[in-house]
Amino acid sequence: MTLQLIPYIMLDGQASEAIEFYVKALDAKVLFKQTIGEGPDNPEFPLTIEEKQRVAHSVLQVGTTEMYVADLDRGQSCQSGNQVTICITANEREQSKPIYDALLQDGQVIMPLQETYFSPAYGMVTDKFGVTFQIFTKRQR
Repeated sequence: MTLQLIPYIMLDGQASEAIEFYVKALDAKVLFKQTIGEGPDNPEFPLTIEEKQRVAHSVLQVGTTEMYVADLDRGQSCQSGNQVTICITANEREQSKPIYDALLQDGQVIMPLQETYFSPAYGMVTDKFGVTFQIFTKRQR
């Protein structure tokens, strides 16, 4: 079983600025960046131009380590405890589910573990200690 623990910085509209900052300050390399507007449209939740420009997900490489940076979704607010989360990346759904379930014990669901357009199994949970984890399963190519 291969797992990675990756710091995930969540910001409120400043992700693009933060990415540029980390590129300069940490000599980071941008491996991936997608805005919310580049994802699939949902006619039930139309987005403003500003919302479409927010960063849905980015991957930066700092030395030999990856770091994720994104903007919070509509309706979420930046507060102490959710600005930096830990993203647990697994290769298979069968790895992700038990981890999600274990972290959920006496914790709180932020997003149920489910299939999304970017992952076969993705979810967010805040554990009983107030630490927020994102569980991300890689798509098989």
